[in-house]
Amino acid sequence: MNTLKEIEAAIKKLPEDDARQLAAWLRAYLNDMWDEQIKTDLISGKLDKLIAKAEADIAANRIKDLDEILNDD
Repeated sequence: MNTLKEIEAAIKKLPEDDARQLAAWLRAYLNDMWDEQIKTDLISGKLDKLIAKAEADIAANRIKDLDEILNDD
């Protein structure tokens, strides 16, 4: 299986339980990839400006509780 189409075709042939196990594995795999990307970005300094802005907003009390934001509708 070398192509996405072949993988998709094979997945369609799986029993439902196996497909659900595969989906759970894929979610965990993608979450791990995301975590690694965040770590890499943090180490490289890519997030420094965002972190500094968040810290400045907190220090200046320019923040809201998440409940406030969600209930602003």
